[in-house]
Amino acid sequence: MRALDYIRAGSIEQAVNTHSKSQTAFFLAGGTTLLDLVKLDVMQADQVIDVNRLSLKQIEVQKDGSVRIGALVTNTALAHHPYIVEHYPVLSQALLSGATTQLRNKATTAGNVMQRVRCNYFRDGYSPCNKREPGSGCAAIEGHNRGVHAVLGTSDQCIATHPSDMCVALSAIGARIEVQGAKGKRSIDFLDFHLLPGSTPWKEHALQDDELITHVLLDAPLANSKSGYLKLRDRASYQFALASSAVILVMHGTTVGEVRIAMGGVGTRPWRALEAEHALKGVTLTPHNMEKAAAIALQGAKPYRHNAYKIALGQQAIVRNLSTLTA
Repeated sequence: MRALDYIRAGSIEQAVNTHSKSQTAFFLAGGTTLLDLVKLDVMQADQVIDVNRLSLKQIEVQKDGSVRIGALVTNTALAHHPYIVEHYPVLSQALLSGATTQLRNKATTAGNVMQRVRCNYFRDGYSPCNKREPGSGCAAIEGHNRGVHAVLGTSDQCIATHPSDMCVALSAIGARIEVQGAKGKRSIDFLDFHLLPGSTPWKEHALQDDELITHVLLDAPLANSKSGYLKLRDRASYQFALASSAVILVMHGTTVGEVRIAMGGVGTRPWRALEAEHALKGVTLTPHNMEKAAAIALQGAKPYRHNAYKIALGQQAIVRNLSTLTA
């Protein structure tokens, strides 16, 4: 492990200004991903800026029912907050399905949003990987690509899935990312935050180099809605999704009034299934219509040598979730 400088920021402005003066600095909060990757020499930091003393640990319910979440709120605190449990069960369930209790106690909201992929070829430090070493290639395309590799949003440069459960729920809920940089503050729609790999897979998000996430703002909950998160994986603990779904549903009798569907484990970013939502809205929620919408959600999927099963599994994740919510 290489030597690095440690700086404890006393304010957002200090953190941002310090970061803007360095090409190899990283913000440190919970560190549950960053420190692993620094130890593996995958992320080569000469300087870490500790932001844990900043006043970003509040969960604030707004007058319109929306929620403003500080970047340093832990996954545990967010998952168990009474308002989140009551009005955003999909988010609470998604958070509690990830990692372990010990990791959730340390992991932060912004860190979860920013976490890196779990592709073995990215993390091993020597295999060709365009995320780690632009232009080197993607070993996963012809390699072992069963678990943490995508069938949606891939390119010939990268096929790694985005690993976050929380971000799948946020994609369904609707959210904005509030950031602050040397040029001031701005807000980014959550669906625009994570980037498709395309020809530049090393560009994973819409942040500028010097920007710090300060808050996540959730859209107000849909009135009279039910929601749930379903995660399908090899084992029930400490495992990333092979396929998952976050569903928010408003029913008018047997007819769908409003529906939001997002998917994890199958896409290179948290995947909002907008066309599937459109297919369900205003129709009777029959098994046939659920299956039809699930098929639409996975249309255009591109399977690789070991992960073709994810197309059927992703469809099952949607149908099972919808069925559970209307049981």
